[in-house]
Amino acid sequence: MSILRHTPWAAGVAAAALLLVPAAASAGQQRVAAPHAAAPAPAAASTTTPAVDSYYAGTEGKTGAALKSALHNIIKNQSKVTYDGVWNALKVTDQDPANPNNVILVYSGRSQSKNTNGGGANDWNREHVWAKSHGDFGTATGPGTDLHHLRPEDVTVNSTRGNKDFDKGGSPVSEAPGSFTDSDSFEPRDAVKGDVARMLLYMAVRYDGGDGFADLELNDKVNNGSAPLMGKISLLKQWNQMDPPDAFEQRRNQVIFDTFQHNRNPFIDHPEWVNSIW
Repeated sequence: MSILRHTPWAAGVAAAALLLVPAAASAGQQRVAAPHAAAPAPAAASTTTPAVDSYYAGTEGKTGAALKSALHNIIKNQSKVTYDGVWNALKVTDQDPANPNNVILVYSGRSQSKNTNGGGANDWNREHVWAKSHGDFGTATGPGTDLHHLRPEDVTVNSTRGNKDFDKGGSPVSEAPGSFTDSDSFEPRDAVKGDVARMLLYMAVRYDGGDGFADLELNDKVNNGSAPLMGKISLLKQWNQMDPPDAFEQRRNQVIFDTFQHNRNPFIDHPEWVNSIW
């Protein structure tokens, strides 16, 4: 059940609401994963609450570049989190609905104690889904600390992903069942393919060359290096369709809005906008 579609949220209750979500909503863990090479299913359009609809006022009837520009002007208005502050924020945004003492690791799918964050081999750390070297923004407050693309992940898996673009195939990733990697790309498990796509799509809209940071864009390549580019957009569009937003992803978006940054990822609320822009 979609939390945003059926349940009004009030600012300030998001952290408490985390404890009320059933285990079945857990970060795609209970979702039946599609076969590795399955064809994408059509993306469902979101039915949002009046409060969420009002957030997107001014987007009505827009498509393409006009919609992208309108969304940028909405979501750029945000509070910012420090890089140290990201640790505690992720303990709230990515809390395991079945165990309030744990977080869910994005690629691994593992539920792990919140208190095991750090740099050790079996700790979890802060994964930049839009690799911070792609645009050279590092951990600067802004894109380097934006919770909409920062997720908890096992230190070793995070290192394996590195700054690779996203593509299909490669060898299985140890400690991340269903994920694959090769020399220039990383493929996440099926249950979070859409999550990854929508995080990257958000970044490409939010950061357009203002705020002193690079203009982040998506292309259809790998090996983008330090250019402010991430790929592959054709595959990300497929992943958005085959893995629509689930309750964990929708709740996470709401918690970031209510408690931390006060902006939203529009592609979680409206996954159909992906094809309207790209």
